[in-house]
Amino acid sequence: MTIGVQIGRVRPLFLSVIIRITMWFKNLKLYQLTNSLELTEEQLQTQLESMSFRPCGSQDIATMGWTSPFRNSDMLFQKTANRYWLVLKKQERILPASVINNELAEKVAQIEAETGSPVPKKSQQDLKQEIVHRLLPQAFTKNSVTHGFISPENNLVVVDASSDGAAEAFLSCVRKCIGSLPVVPFAKSSKQEILTSWVLQDAPEQIEILDEAEFKSPSEDGAVIRCKSQDLDAAEILAHLQSGMLVQKLSVAWQDRLTCIIAEDLSIKRLKFTDVVKEQNEDIPKDELNVKLDADFTLMSSEVVEFAEALRKIFEVDSE
Repeated sequence: MTIGVQIGRVRPLFLSVIIRITMWFKNLKLYQLTNSLELTEEQLQTQLESMSFRPCGSQDIATMGWTSPFRNSDMLFQKTANRYWLVLKKQERILPASVINNELAEKVAQIEAETGSPVPKKSQQDLKQEIVHRLLPQAFTKNSVTHGFISPENNLVVVDASSDGAAEAFLSCVRKCIGSLPVVPFAKSSKQEILTSWVLQDAPEQIEILDEAEFKSPSEDGAVIRCKSQDLDAAEILAHLQSGMLVQKLSVAWQDRLTCIIAEDLSIKRLKFTDVVKEQNEDIPKDELNVKLDADFTLMSSEVVEFAEALRKIFEVDSE
């Protein structure tokens, strides 16, 4: 069945995205707290409520705020093992530029036909704003969420984001609510040389090199080579590194508990936890959703903290 909305004529529509409820992070942006952080549950709830999520109004292009990690809960965070799980929700109205431009072109053509004169640029901008104002209330919305957690005991902040922009938006909203969040990225310098040494020589004891990598030339041309499902011990691969190329991204396994791509800035992508980890919560009934989410967060965040601590030691993060 096709769903449509009348905007002058039938236009293509964009339905709201359904947010999948899951607790297993897929990307990690790791930050180190530079000063101790004390959080109290009652105060944190009040602080987060000052920026709780609200849906877009008729003239809002986007809204952003905190939402509960659980269904049917007023709590805007979940605390487990002194780790605070937060969820930042964003809602955007989907109003494609092509729809606006088509409406504008038709309106401009109508005015020029009636007046016999071209419509000035300033007047076209005013018309465009009028069109946006008229169409916004009819536009569908898109929802997205960014998960993260704060572990004061480990001086650690983790954001499940694939881009710096999404991670910074999360951190900025935390700062806005609690007043301060003194953090620095795990890597203050590129770790290309260390990752390269793993491939050319030996990886740390807990790390297993897998079959995917990205190499980049340090020269001005910045040539990039990407390989997948490739034996990284192969002569042709080693030849690139021996010629001076550096590892930019590298797929690894850690303690048979997770696999991921480690980037030169120590961001983690395509994070997957093994069955050894996930099977620990399989006995929880699926209809007990919030119980399952809490248990999964406890398990997942514990693994992430341990992995982050391992990276701290391997890359000597504290000594930078």
